[in-house]
Amino acid sequence: MSQYQIAVIVGSLRQDSFNRKLATAIARLAPAEFSFKQVAIGDLPLYNQDDDDRPAPAVTRLKGEIKAAQGLLFVTPEYNRSIPGVLKNALDHGSRPYGQSVWGGKPAGVVGVSVGAIGTALAQQHLRNILAYLDVPTLGQPEAFIHAKDGFFDADGNIGVGSRAFVQSWVDRYVTWVKRHAG
Repeated sequence: MSQYQIAVIVGSLRQDSFNRKLATAIARLAPAEFSFKQVAIGDLPLYNQDDDDRPAPAVTRLKGEIKAAQGLLFVTPEYNRSIPGVLKNALDHGSRPYGQSVWGGKPAGVVGVSVGAIGTALAQQHLRNILAYLDVPTLGQPEAFIHAKDGFFDADGNIGVGSRAFVQSWVDRYVTWVKRHAG
């Protein structure tokens, strides 16, 4: 049985964020041969091309964790109809210097949860545009624009009964996607 290490990039810095909870709950629904590691992005300095020759330790760590992964999971909130700045900053760091991106070829899934009725639909679309440019094969269907209603998470932080089948079907497709595209 192969092991698949998944680098999880949560676009929210808030410790108790819905998206961090979703990332943890998704990991619990995956098969045993998948392990998920949430990659810290809050300690990254703002991207500055002048620093490409001497990256900060946090940047070196980020790049190493992405390189070691067989797949990516992006779990993002939506801020002002787009992705959070901290997520864009992480993407920029991982893609530089030009020609040395750690993202390319890594299969990815994109999900998000929000209290808004459209979930994180626009943020996910913006993220998909960026990932396409970075040569990240991204699961297209099913899309998961999740509206965080009462009961979406149970008391233990798992996906609640009313949404579990939907999220499990997304996880199953994601697992198949990673297995098909992992190098």
